[in-house]
Amino acid sequence: QVQLVESGGGLVQPGGSLRLSCAASGSIFSVYAMGWYRQAPGKQRELVAGIISGGNTNYRDSVKGRFTISRDNAKNTVYLQMNSLKPEDTAVYYCNFLPSKASSWGQGTQVTVSS
Repeated sequence: QVQLVESGGGLVQPGGSLRLSCAASGSIFSVYAMGWYRQAPGKQRELVAGIISGGNTNYRDSVKGRFTISRDNAKNTVYLQMNSLKPEDTAVYYCNFLPSKASSWGQGTQVTVSS
């Protein structure tokens, strides 16, 4: 079973940047499509960005042009570069497969955008 561990969150001012990382165990990580998800207080978890094994990506409209998802299969890691952050990006961010697997949700990493 692949385990996923997120890191890189923190407190940042509006307009700032953060890079999230998701380290995966398991030697077959490279064949999976992966996604970054987020859940804000009182809201449902939503898909933010996805990347397939070949590298094609997709984003929800609200983060297009600001967020970039990437992967390094040699390091079994998926990244989310977040620029021009807004207060509405505040949430716990999770990585998971795409589509997500219930057994693979981790603790997530908190991102807070506030002045």
